[in-house]
Amino acid sequence: MKKYKITHKITADFIAEIIVNEDQIDASINDLKEYKKPNSKFEYTMLKGTESVTQTNYELYDEKPDNSSKERNSNK
Repeated sequence: MKKYKITHKITADFIAEIIVNEDQIDASINDLKEYKKPNSKFEYTMLKGTESVTQTNYELYDEKPDNSSKERNSNK
């Protein structure tokens, strides 16, 4: 029986949260220092219902690593 790998490209809204000690930011001048942008230290929660599929691809799955000659099908 053939197997297919299905890949969806999605967009969604997330909340990124982290707990830090008071010496890691400067609350008096609203300086979040290294936490101005979320990174891998943050915990992420996807907001339910905000997901949207922007592209779907499927290809024959043969369990061999990276066979770039495979024929891919896309539904944009």
